[in-house]
Amino acid sequence: MSAFEAALFLFVLATAVATALLRDILAVIIVFAAYSLGMALFYAFLLAPDVAMTEAAIGAGVTTILLLLTIAKTARMDVDKAIERVSVPGMIVFGGLLFVLVRTFRTFPVVGTTAERPWLTPGVTQYYIEHSYADTGVENAVTAVLAGYRGFDTFGEATVVFAAGVATMIVLKQVVFTRE
Repeated sequence: MSAFEAALFLFVLATAVATALLRDILAVIIVFAAYSLGMALFYAFLLAPDVAMTEAAIGAGVTTILLLLTIAKTARMDVDKAIERVSVPGMIVFGGLLFVLVRTFRTFPVVGTTAERPWLTPGVTQYYIEHSYADTGVENAVTAVLAGYRGFDTFGEATVVFAAGVATMIVLKQVVFTRE
């Protein structure tokens, strides 16, 4: 594991812990936005730019805006009362999820290696490059994979982005009309 990987993992882990432990809503939203940006960097580092861009746009961008607009319309809780309300069952669930995350992360192959893993199928990339045009009729291999091989997945991602856009427009319209 490189120093960058370790630092990024620790950053994402720290922001996840802070999101779970903080009780001030504004602080949680800000730290969660940082977590989303960290995950976007993580996805980009793992060579998944489509997922990285979606995480940055929706996770760090639109979600943060929607949450900030929501708390702007509601009352904030007193910080002293919020500190007293630490949830023990929530901490147990968090600890379990943290354990699973660390165990899973340790099984990932080092980025750039060709080490065999049970879930990796050798030659998949080469197959896509060689057969994408014949299978789909699309000349661009990336477009062929996204539209032809991963069509349902891509449609689902597009649906999520569309729904987030519609929700943003609805909230922004309400904010504009309620301020007048």
